Amino acid sequence: MPQPQVLTIAISSPSPGKHNTKKNLKRPVIDVIIPAYNEESSIELVVKDIPKEWVREIIVCDNASTDTTALRARQAGAIVVHQARKGYGSACLAGMAYITQKPAEEQPDVVVFIDGDYSDYPGELPALIQPIIEDDQEMVIGSRALGERQQGAMQPQQIFGNWLATNLIRLLYRYEFTDLGPFRAIRWPALQALQMSDPDFGWTVEMQVKAAKSGLRCTEVPVRYKRRVGVSKVSGTIRGTFLAGYKILWTIFKLL
Repeated sequence: MPQPQVLTIAISSPSPGKHNTKKNLKRPVIDVIIPAYNEESSIELVVKDIPKEWVREIIVCDNASTDTTALRARQAGAIVVHQARKGYGSACLAGMAYITQKPAEEQPDVVVFIDGDYSDYPGELPALIQPIIEDDQEMVIGSRALGERQQGAMQPQQIFGNWLATNLIRLLYRYEFTDLGPFRAIRWPALQALQMSDPDFGWTVEMQVKAAKSGLRCTEVPVRYKRRVGVSKVSGTIRGTFLAGYKILWTIFKLL
C-alpha cells in the first residue's frame, strides 16, 4: 500500500465564526464511493468538488440509471461501476466489491460515502476525515443535525425519522448518534468486518447499528446540507418515505 503522506492543509469548520487552522496531517489512502441513480444533473458537480489531493479514486456506482449519469461521471474523472439491481445499498455494495477485487497491497485505508445529488458539500471531506487521522476514530458520520441546513433541504418526515432512529440506537445499543447522514467515512478493514448486506434503504442505519454492536470508535462532525439537485427518489414521494422509514426501523430491531 502507498505510504501515508504528510499534508499541510487548512481545515474549514462548517460553523460560522471559526477560523481555519493549518495542521500537519498524515493522509491515508482514501477511496470515495458515490451511489447514483439518475443523477445526470448533479453527478459532475459532486465529483469535481471532491478535493482530489485527498483521494485516490472516486467510484460512482451507477444504479441502473436511465439517463447519462454514467457518462457524465466518467467525463468528470470518476471510475464507473454498474449495478443493475436498484437500491441504495446495492449500489454501495457494488462499490465495495470493486475495491475488494484489488490486490491486498492496493486496498484503501479509508472509504468515504457521499450521495450523488449534490446535497452535501464534498469540499468538507478533509474535516470528515480529520477524526480518523488525528483521534484514531474508526467511523465518522457527517451530521446534518449538528451542522447548518438550508431551509427545505430536509423534509419534516426525514428530520423526525432521523431523530427517532438515532434515539432508538441510543436506547438499544448505547451509542450516541444524531443523524443517519449519507456523508460518512470509515476505515476499510472496519467496513469489511461489518459484513454489510442491506440492498436498499436500510444501508446507513445497518452500518451504524453494526458499528455499535462491534464497538467501533465512532464520532460525528457537523456538515452543511443544501437542497438536492433534482427530485428525491425517497423523500420526494409518499411511497418512498414510507418504505424508507419502515426499512430503517425494521433494520434497527432485526439486528438486536
